[in-house]
Amino acid sequence: MKNHTHGHTHDKSAAFEPAHPVRFAAARKSTWVSIFINLGLTIIQVLAGFFGKSQSLMADGLHSLADLLSDVLVLFANRHGNKHADANHPYGHARIETAASLILGTSLAALGIGLLIAAGMRLQHPEQVQAVHPLTLWVAIIALAAKEGMFRYMLAVAQRVRSQMLVANAWHARSDAASSLVVIIGIVGNLLGYTFLDLVAAAVVGVMIAYMGIQFARDALSELIDTGLDEETVRAIRNTLKAVPGVIGLHELRTRKMADNALVDAHIIVEPKISVSEGHYIAEAARIAVLKGHQVMDVMVHIDSEDDAKARPNVHLPQRHLLLAHLGSRLGAPLPPSARVVLHYLGGKVEAELLFDSQIDLEALRDKCRTITASDPYFSSIQLYQGCAPK
Repeated sequence: MKNHTHGHTHDKSAAFEPAHPVRFAAARKSTWVSIFINLGLTIIQVLAGFFGKSQSLMADGLHSLADLLSDVLVLFANRHGNKHADANHPYGHARIETAASLILGTSLAALGIGLLIAAGMRLQHPEQVQAVHPLTLWVAIIALAAKEGMFRYMLAVAQRVRSQMLVANAWHARSDAASSLVVIIGIVGNLLGYTFLDLVAAAVVGVMIAYMGIQFARDALSELIDTGLDEETVRAIRNTLKAVPGVIGLHELRTRKMADNALVDAHIIVEPKISVSEGHYIAEAARIAVLKGHQVMDVMVHIDSEDDAKARPNVHLPQRHLLLAHLGSRLGAPLPPSARVVLHYLGGKVEAELLFDSQIDLEALRDKCRTITASDPYFSSIQLYQGCAPK
């Protein structure tokens, strides 16, 4: 089946072709590894914790379950977030990753708070806390080793493909390893006669899960509300733009994150009387310089002839056809159709350049123009030239 859009034909499967195939493949492989490990740990920890009477081991098992769910979210986000831009999503689908991170963070925070409350309620009755089975200690040690190994593997993959979400998922595994270490301490304390330590460990695991969830949710929310890049990165981008030949000033530099990349908007000031094509050339050179030098998805460069961040003095001026009609009325006759007119909107007035290809009395016309510019509300200067006007 074919999908027709804007006169072009595309395979339906092409909509799911990743924009970064290497990153997509590496992320998918590492995430599947994490899914199988977390699935196994969830089953072992929950069963061992339940039958071995260890609240902390069960809490850690729920932590592994949360990671299992987060891995599924990563797979979903990685598949859909890597799709190419389309008519409905002109900036691409990268923020699907951000939305998935927000959902994941919120879920983890809720789970951690729930575990903390449950452990706190059980600590109200320490006499009812039972000694755990020694087997739970060995399960906790195995879980610690598995999670630390998974962290090292996933972090290496994330750094190789430069994926923010995979880095976050790798540190998930490290937090799991830390929580497993807390569980080991709690179980050892319980076996030594301090039975309440298992519940304390369960409460600590809850706090750790909630903290990680809040961190993820905060970072994702920060991106969704278009928080700018850090000062050091913005300064580096500013220096890159200023170094482009033809750029004589810069203002209104704005940035916002888009998953692992960023979007940049900037106003550059160029020499006011250069041609439109040269101004565009400078803007394109500035755009390419930022794309090559920084981890940026796209750059929007606006060309200014003067610093309009401080004032916008030209908005009150008439448009071209009205200005030419006004000038014709002041001269007493309309300009000949062959005359080439260049207008420069600068400093709240207009500087005009008139090029005539016919024989006219330039001196008489100059005298009229001097009289006009002495008191005209729009024109500050009118320069006259005679020659062969371009067709």
